[in-house]
Amino acid sequence: MDITLRYEATPEEVARALHLGLRRQLRGVYIVLPAVLVVAAAVCFLVGSAIMGAGMLIAAVAAPMAATRAVRRLAMKQLSYLCVPTTVHVTDDGYETRTDQSTTAMKWSMFSRVEATPEFWLLYINRQIAGFLPKNAFDAAQRAELDAFFAAREDAKAA
Repeated sequence: MDITLRYEATPEEVARALHLGLRRQLRGVYIVLPAVLVVAAAVCFLVGSAIMGAGMLIAAVAAPMAATRAVRRLAMKQLSYLCVPTTVHVTDDGYETRTDQSTTAMKWSMFSRVEATPEFWLLYINRQIAGFLPKNAFDAAQRAELDAFFAAREDAKAA
């Protein structure tokens, strides 16, 4: 495989990719933290501390929204680096991105997992997102080649 293309991510794409990639890491904020706060609120109501219970319920609702806002802020900080004309070179060994300001090369062996979504290939090191490749940057034949490559990688890991 040897694919080279020129691409410029949009701010919306970067935000969506980061949100998708971080959702597992944020699962605690989206699910566990609100559940704990709701239980704590119930306990507060049972012991007669209505104000504290109400505060816990408000925090249970606000925590996921605050996490989403934090992800968007993180994405906005990255836009000046990610939303520029970029040359992407993908080979069997890894991929490289080049802009006027930087060059990044990553070997596939660094990634513990590649998750395919309808819009991106999300690249993980352990459980943290380390990068993404937007599918719409590639033509249909290239997408099929990359899907087959990533599937074969996963099969080889499982064996």
